[in-house]
Amino acid sequence: MTQTRIGIYGYGNLGRGVELAVRQNPDMQLAAFFTRRPPETLKTLTPGVPVYHADDLAAHADELDVVIICGGSAKDLPVQSPAGARLVNIVDSFDTHARIPEHFAAVDAAAQEGGHVALISAGWDPGMFSLQRLLGNCILPEGRDYTFWGRGVSQGHSDAIRRIEGVVDARQYTVPVESALESVRAGENPELTTRQKHTRECFVVAAEGADKARIEREIVTMPNYFAEYDTTVTFITAKEMKRDHAALPHGGFVLRTGVTGVNGETQQMIEYSLRLGSNPEFTACVLVCCARAVARMAKEGMKGCKTIFDVPPAYFSPLSGEELRRTLL
Repeated sequence: MTQTRIGIYGYGNLGRGVELAVRQNPDMQLAAFFTRRPPETLKTLTPGVPVYHADDLAAHADELDVVIICGGSAKDLPVQSPAGARLVNIVDSFDTHARIPEHFAAVDAAAQEGGHVALISAGWDPGMFSLQRLLGNCILPEGRDYTFWGRGVSQGHSDAIRRIEGVVDARQYTVPVESALESVRAGENPELTTRQKHTRECFVVAAEGADKARIEREIVTMPNYFAEYDTTVTFITAKEMKRDHAALPHGGFVLRTGVTGVNGETQQMIEYSLRLGSNPEFTACVLVCCARAVARMAKEGMKGCKTIFDVPPAYFSPLSGEELRRTLL
């Protein structure tokens, strides 16, 4: 079995999730870690795999088939993904929906320049939920989309809060408005604003002496993250954070309502849901199967930036076409 050599760039919750996901895929080989910390201080779960400084990616690019970049969407990936795509095939989980076209353009230019394949915005949303929205639109062209997230911890939003001056730690929970979800399921086809579908709950550990009023103001007014939602901010201690918010669950629902029939008299509904015990571990699993697809596309001579929409579903799987037809079709 030919193995795909995987590099992990960044070793937080998502990076550790990728490390564990690679273990579950015999056609994957964990080849290297890259970190902004002093490499000798990084304690990984996989002995014997070399750890390099992030600045040394270029020196080891030829030893890797795909690098999974595990930085945050707010500050890291807009820089790291284009830089990485110039050197090697990459996958990232950029999840700021409003900025995906901008991120795509930057990464595509870099990947084209380097002659590599880069798959961005992989995960469950954007990612798996995106595919369900696409399929729903194709199957029920006369209809309406609804996406609800949570209740769960958003890694990207939590990271955005932690970037605020004076914040030591943070967890952000996305919470569906239950009445809105039930209205959709009842076939009422409501027109819902962003604010009517979700609320956001933020739990923040502030540094001693930090201006909590300023921190709260920066959170609730942050564009693309909190400004469009009813957001509550609760300041807690580090002990409370560890005790009450150590887990990273998430999930959500994608629904497509539509009509068929001669006069549109038949109501139809598609619902896809996820219930995740660990957001980063599940996201990591998606990234790893996307890395398999990227490796295949690169071997076929493709280059440039891709999204999950551009990947033939069979490319995600280690099984052959014959095996897929026999066991899953």
